[in-house]
Amino acid sequence: MQQDKPHIAIRVFASGLGTGYSPSASGTVGSAAALLLYWFIPGFSEPIPLLIASAVCLVIGIPASAMMEKHYGQDPSEVVIDEFVGMWLALVFLPKAYWIAVAAFFLFRFFDIIKIPPAKQFDNMKGGTGIMLDDVAAGIWANVLLQGALFIEPLERILLS
Repeated sequence: MQQDKPHIAIRVFASGLGTGYSPSASGTVGSAAALLLYWFIPGFSEPIPLLIASAVCLVIGIPASAMMEKHYGQDPSEVVIDEFVGMWLALVFLPKAYWIAVAAFFLFRFFDIIKIPPAKQFDNMKGGTGIMLDDVAAGIWANVLLQGALFIEPLERILLS
């Protein structure tokens, strides 16, 4: 049974300021929007604001995603706040550099699609927790890989150029 649409504030938040209503590739559009916020809001790329924003969006995103799921169906494409959190976690504690941002975007999308553990287990969960946590895992995987790449001197030079 489909429930009434959630309140507009829930829809705007859970859809990543409306990016989840993109007619195609809403997850990619939401990830790009999260990257733009990271890149263009002064100070937002610093670890503390980024972690606070990620934590707040995660905590609010779990019930908001669950509300959206009740109306739109299981793990709806309209919900992209999980992409925002995952994208920001892919970038936290990394230098703000163009190639790092590009690499983080593509790695996050890759890990979000292939769902390596524990993302696969989270993706199989029902409700807002599963919606949010598989992207948290994908963001952490992307971040760990990029952190490691910065220890390899040729990759570090490329990523920081």
